[in-house]
Amino acid sequence: MNLYDIEVMKMNNEKIKLEAYRNKVILIVNTASKCGFTKQFGGLEELYKKFKDRDFIILGFPCNQFLKQDPGTNEEILEFCQLNFGVTFPMFAKLEVRGKNQNELYKYLIKHTPVLTGKSIKWNFEKFLINRDGEIINRFVSKVTPKEIELEVEKLL
Repeated sequence: MNLYDIEVMKMNNEKIKLEAYRNKVILIVNTASKCGFTKQFGGLEELYKKFKDRDFIILGFPCNQFLKQDPGTNEEILEFCQLNFGVTFPMFAKLEVRGKNQNELYKYLIKHTPVLTGKSIKWNFEKFLINRDGEIINRFVSKVTPKEIELEVEKLL
């Protein structure tokens, strides 16, 4: 199994394989609407706008596992992101990033990352950077801002 074999759920409950993002540089982020790091949505959107025409994509996955900081429905979460931060990158259905109901995507990311391999997600806004071949290049903890990873993204483009 590789990254592109994994299916995820879009906000409208439609399944999509990550195959749809093959040959793109991908940044996967677990998000939350009521977190100290929520303002990173603005930086993520800036990063996306800067590089989207060069086959860069950000995939946002809301998660309510950390102090219940994303309690809304998928529709409420999407509306919040769009209204408050102008988010235009794809946001997906809420999922679990750790524990017994951990989503298949996060099992894969944690197992195959070269940084913090096997370590569970500690908080909202952890980021995984993936090259055009579907290889996980880096994992960034929550406090690392989108601006701080801009050069690393640009190198992959």
